[in-house]
Amino acid sequence: MYILGLGTATPPYRYTQMECWAALQASPQFSALTSRSQTILETILLGNNGITSRRLALESLKEAFDLNPDTLHRRFVRYAPMLAAEAAEHALREADQNADTIEAVIISTCTGYLCPGLTSYATERLGLRRDVLALDLVGQGCGAALPNMRTAEALLSAGRCRHVLSICVEVCSAAFYLDNDPGVLVSACLFGDGAGAAVLASAPHSRNRRIQWKASSSALVPAERDALRFEQHHGMLRNILKRSVPKLAATQAEAVLDEVLSKAGVSRSEIRTWIWHAGGRDVLEALQEQMKLSADDLRWSRAVLNEYGNLSSAFVYFVLQEAVRKNAPDGRWWLSSFGAGFSCHGALLEVGPGSTA
Repeated sequence: MYILGLGTATPPYRYTQMECWAALQASPQFSALTSRSQTILETILLGNNGITSRRLALESLKEAFDLNPDTLHRRFVRYAPMLAAEAAEHALREADQNADTIEAVIISTCTGYLCPGLTSYATERLGLRRDVLALDLVGQGCGAALPNMRTAEALLSAGRCRHVLSICVEVCSAAFYLDNDPGVLVSACLFGDGAGAAVLASAPHSRNRRIQWKASSSALVPAERDALRFEQHHGMLRNILKRSVPKLAATQAEAVLDEVLSKAGVSRSEIRTWIWHAGGRDVLEALQEQMKLSADDLRWSRAVLNEYGNLSSAFVYFVLQEAVRKNAPDGRWWLSSFGAGFSCHGALLEVGPGSTA
């Protein structure tokens, strides 16, 4: 499988962490929080948490505190199809493909629910073929990008398709929740909104940089499910985030890495570029410590986290795009995502120049 083109999209509204702190202080919910909770929010938003700004589907930060299920659902309905289609358009343009060449579209999300799913809306906006195979994947949380792409790989390998459109879109501001639980408070300070897309194909495009998907694997750890997941509370999505997540992510990420590299006969020293999902600063630090990586190894993920926050499942598309556009060195790349379940996924990529023929 080859990645022909990448695309990303965010809402047009950019907010700094300092602006988010000011809005929180002015919100009706702030005074109802305990002083400990208020301190946690201030420490994260004004401290060095690895995030400077986030894109949110909010014309004003005041909208964030209208916390009722109907308002949140309307936000998802408005922005999720829009962002998914915009990211896909960018990916199609970069891949030099048009809508008629796409034989399957796979969309992942965890921050809202539609029936028919997002594929119905994206297919309409993009003008995809009537006979396109449309698959909606839900409930995989931050780790969804790689299961999405592995589904595309199965279709391509089986000869059922030649071009598949992979999309992950999250409107995390449509899953905003606020109470005194530390995990909920941390989540409120980390997540941003955005979509990522990739055009995947069974053959490379001669004019573009060659990005080949070589091998992949996943690890599912249901015993750790309660460390990171959504629950329904008062008709809204409430994030459960335990302090064990950074270490858990690092441990599972290393296990998947070792499994794939062993099967491929590749050593860690051969990895030239690391494309990590960033659950947050603490997750990246845990990955660096667990696998004895350098700060430079995590620079692509840190750069995206700093500018956009944690974009959930869309995050790795942004990091991969950043590395490609900034001319990260050719060779073997490692792509990894993890999240709810607890689940972890990894893929070995081979990156090189396109053909000049």
